[in-house]
Amino acid sequence: MTETSADNGKTVGIIAYVFLIGWIIALVMHNGNKTEYGAFHIRQMLGIMIVGFALYLLNVALIFAINIGILSWIIQIAMLVFWLLGFIGAIQGEKKLVPLLGAQFQEWFKGVA
Repeated sequence: MTETSADNGKTVGIIAYVFLIGWIIALVMHNGNKTEYGAFHIRQMLGIMIVGFALYLLNVALIFAINIGILSWIIQIAMLVFWLLGFIGAIQGEKKLVPLLGAQFQEWFKGVA
């Protein structure tokens, strides 16, 4: 792997964590120069976004059903921690799995990047 492709993989990894628009940009950049590192972080962020959206929907349903607002704080903090762990790993140039579901994200989304 050349130095530029490694740098590009790291750049793709970092950009992937800039929410949905960054993830889309990272995916486009990755398609131009595929690296294992870029693919890893694209999959991790896709998993974080999907789990976050699913938990958001669950939270909305629970708020309407039983009016529990504290759950939303717990979900938001958990998603922030997952995002931070992935983002810090990308900045450090490491492939760190997100806790709990990181390995599954790599398996489930192996066709994405």
